[in-house]
Amino acid sequence: MDQFMTWVTDNQDIILSYVIKFVVALLILIIGKIIANNVARLIGRGMTRKGVDGAVISFLSAIVKSIIFIAAMLMALSQVGVQTTSFIAILGAAGLAIALSLQGSLSNMASGVLIITFRPFRAGEYVDAGGVSGTVQEVNIFQTILKTPDNKVVFVPNAQITSQPITNYSREDTRRVDLLIGVSYDADLHKTKEVLESVLKAEERLLAEPAWNIQVHALNNSSVDFIVRPWVNVGDYWPVYWTLMREIKIALDENDIGIPYPQMDVHLHKETSQE
Repeated sequence: MDQFMTWVTDNQDIILSYVIKFVVALLILIIGKIIANNVARLIGRGMTRKGVDGAVISFLSAIVKSIIFIAAMLMALSQVGVQTTSFIAILGAAGLAIALSLQGSLSNMASGVLIITFRPFRAGEYVDAGGVSGTVQEVNIFQTILKTPDNKVVFVPNAQITSQPITNYSREDTRRVDLLIGVSYDADLHKTKEVLESVLKAEERLLAEPAWNIQVHALNNSSVDFIVRPWVNVGDYWPVYWTLMREIKIALDENDIGIPYPQMDVHLHKETSQE
């Protein structure tokens, strides 16, 4: 015991120095943890006010908290004399290995954050995304769930969605119905236009504004093509589309306006032999 007390007395300066370093390191850890929690909380509140998905908020908050706490831990280790260069190198190598092994998942995760942050579509909207058309059911970190019109559930990786154009059919209140109607070259074009207008006037679901448009669009090999472009509410698009296609066919038949099919005229020439 006397030897121990003697050793303490002889090395009290060194011991005091290490105690101070240990206390400072502990304070750095405590302060770092407090800062990490507060920063993560502030980021969460800011993203909540902007309507960011809860899963994204939790994930990003956890990442920020971890980064700040790891930085505080390295500072604390450095304070007690531990060489942190090797730790940083190990962490860097481990991070690189994890990033390479999870490259696809990280890409989907980053794309999920972009989708949820910028909101190109929301749940309940009908979209064409990642080569799949359907109603958005849910947007997760790694994938987006779509339900197709024939009631199939498709899980589309988020990276596939953000790498291609996204068409949102539900974002606007109105939509234009584009019809291409081909009639015979023998048809009276003025009468044909009047017949098409009569069909549109009979459809009550069409919008008055913007006004519809009926024009001769092209002179094809076997038909004269009219474009018929009325406007409807988004929810009425397909019912109106199918109704107009049926009623236009009936009206053209009743007025003896032919709808041609692809055909080819073959001309035969008889050559007479000369003796």
